[in-house]
Amino acid sequence: ANVRSWIVELMQGGLSNRSINRKLSSLKSFFKFCMRQRFISGNPASDINVLKTNSRLPSFAQEKQLLDLDTKEMFSEDFSGMRDKAIIFCIYGLGIRRAELIGMQIKSYDKSRSVIRIKGKGNKEREVPVVPFLKDILETYLKYYESEFGYTNDSPMFILDSGLLIYPKFVYNVVSKYLSLVSTLKKRGPHTLRHSFATHLSNKGADINALKSLLGHSSLAATQVYTHNTIEKLRAVYKQAHPRSKED
Repeated sequence: ANVRSWIVELMQGGLSNRSINRKLSSLKSFFKFCMRQRFISGNPASDINVLKTNSRLPSFAQEKQLLDLDTKEMFSEDFSGMRDKAIIFCIYGLGIRRAELIGMQIKSYDKSRSVIRIKGKGNKEREVPVVPFLKDILETYLKYYESEFGYTNDSPMFILDSGLLIYPKFVYNVVSKYLSLVSTLKKRGPHTLRHSFATHLSNKGADINALKSLLGHSSLAATQVYTHNTIEKLRAVYKQAHPRSKED
């Protein structure tokens, strides 16, 4: 009863259902800890269900915006510029997570087969094809890399101007900087590029199971969020073509 009253109080205080659910999850975990320590015999929050939340659609960039980044010469013709370009188009061209990008090594890239081996969550590995436009970007970047620093197979794929390994905030800043040049999106982080990869493939009719494998999702449910854009596209076609779509 106390827990339920607490939830009602949070709701009356204007807290969102999503925030309340996070607090409830923490409370349940705390009670589980108390049970392991034998402070209590049961979890008083175990039977309390989470509140309903609206599913948040992923933020993504338009295809033209990302095409503009590639064609309008926004990157400097030096190591830094080519590295930044390779970072952006590796995330968008491979659909990888930020941590996966940072963990890439030179040996991850198999030039002969045009694939990159990605180590994902739980150290699960997957291979993602490198399409021609991305291959050109990577080859150009690696020439600057080799000329400036030299590298071995065990070298990290992406480094700072100092030669040290890139870090999460650096990747975020690079992506945010260049996306702001072509987009007014509020969210302009690396995950926006990953969402763009998945959304654009989905809108072009990609098989959802293939998309799941490319993204490294363990569950199909995580991939299904991207089908909403395809539904919107189908709805637009329906409105345009169906004889009764113009009726109120």
